[in-house]
Amino acid sequence: MNKTSNSTRSAPPIQLQPVAIAEILSMAAEALWSNKLRTLLTMLGIIIGITAVIAITSIGQGVQKATEQQLQGLGTDIVQVQAGAARSGNVNQGGGSASTLTWDDAQAIQSQVMATQLVSAYLQQSAQVVADQQNISTTIIGTDENYAEVRNTHPQAGRFFTQSEVAAAKPLAVLGSTARDELLGVGSVITGAKIRIQGQSYDVIGVMETKGSQGPFNLDEQIYIPLTNMSARLVGNNALSGIAVRGIYVKVKPQDANNPDPMAAAQFQITNLLRVRHKIFPPAADDFRITNQADVISTLSNVVGMFTIMVVAIAAISLVVGGIGIANIMLVSVVERTREIGVRKAIGATNAAILSQFLTEAAVISIIGGAIGIGLGITIGFVTALIFKFPFVVSPWSIILGFGLSFVIGLVAGVIPARNAAKLDPIAALRSD
Repeated sequence: MNKTSNSTRSAPPIQLQPVAIAEILSMAAEALWSNKLRTLLTMLGIIIGITAVIAITSIGQGVQKATEQQLQGLGTDIVQVQAGAARSGNVNQGGGSASTLTWDDAQAIQSQVMATQLVSAYLQQSAQVVADQQNISTTIIGTDENYAEVRNTHPQAGRFFTQSEVAAAKPLAVLGSTARDELLGVGSVITGAKIRIQGQSYDVIGVMETKGSQGPFNLDEQIYIPLTNMSARLVGNNALSGIAVRGIYVKVKPQDANNPDPMAAAQFQITNLLRVRHKIFPPAADDFRITNQADVISTLSNVVGMFTIMVVAIAAISLVVGGIGIANIMLVSVVERTREIGVRKAIGATNAAILSQFLTEAAVISIIGGAIGIGLGITIGFVTALIFKFPFVVSPWSIILGFGLSFVIGLVAGVIPARNAAKLDPIAALRSD
């Protein structure tokens, strides 16, 4: 008799456990569905928080990838030498504002620095450009015949100027694609086209391929003319010896067994050469500044990454608010369903069963809200990428993080209300109104 009784008691927990879980889920779903508006309002905080986290992460990573692609498209094997900064009082005018570099410096780097593959010097100035009835303000780049190869940007129509044309200071112009569209018309033919820069006439001989923006500069709006012509006719800013330039781009030789770190070697050699040429001796400071494209890419990626993390952290605060909302609504639900809890306890429901039901309701609210938030976040990220034309990126960790946060917040927010429900005295619960 006792053996039969003991076996009867031990069997139900094993056999009925799956049924109990299914029943708890069914009851939780029924309770949430019967109060659809309250359930939706409870989910809202979670939905907004997860949407913000996923969307901002996607947009931040897309912008970061677009920035890296643009900079890599201009070459990652580039060292840039900038002229020193002029000062007005205590105000630094920025790199390139002083005439401390010359075209002769660029030619010396080309011939004497062993790590160098190709060199291009440049001048830069804003100017008014006129073509027929069109008038725009844009950036004029005065440079030499090596610029297109060094900067990895080539004409999509026409050609770039030659060494003999640079030496002769010919009045020629190569337009960025946007500059061509604004001055001559979208997709217009450049044959025989002329423009005027600060009153000087130039023959258009080419249109550069589209490159997009690099930081605050839109490369497609720029116009390129021979360095010698710009120095003589537009800038008139000659150094004491030779043609003053704002900077020098240096394309570094590829890595090999004899030169495992060509960028560092190039920077070291260029620094020493320019110090000798400019008669700079310790402890005097350099009158130039050297950076490389790889460092720029790394710095920008880090800045965008840190900004994304900061904004995501701010957005995550709304998840905490959503969790507080879940806790408040569940507490109200416990009060409203006091008699229901009393009836369930009176017919044999255990404290664990009541606790499980309310925890399940909180978890279901969070998981469904998280799923909706992830869907909305991905949609916002995709639409934003389409509108602003940068890569659409959604990392798996952001989705996993979204689901994990929503589930944990639901459980944590449901603990206190669930414990309050489980601790209700069945007699007192049945007597409540």
